[in-house]
Amino acid sequence: MIETMAKGATIAIGGIAPAIAIGKTASKAMESIGRNPESADKLFVPMLLGMAFAEAIAIYALVIAFIV
Repeated sequence: MIETMAKGATIAIGGIAPAIAIGKTASKAMESIGRNPESADKLFVPMLLGMAFAEAIAIYALVIAFIV
């Protein structure tokens, strides 16, 4: 019972911050492209890298939840 709650808390806490970071990253990139459409090529790769690094944190939380 306590183990299940620990796993749930690990995923909840470890997943909320990356989800917010990914959403904010995509939002700001789309806002920037909307203001300056020529910047789309320059923003795409850094945006994807930032999103991938944020997603890696959620994957680490998932791995820790499996270990617990």
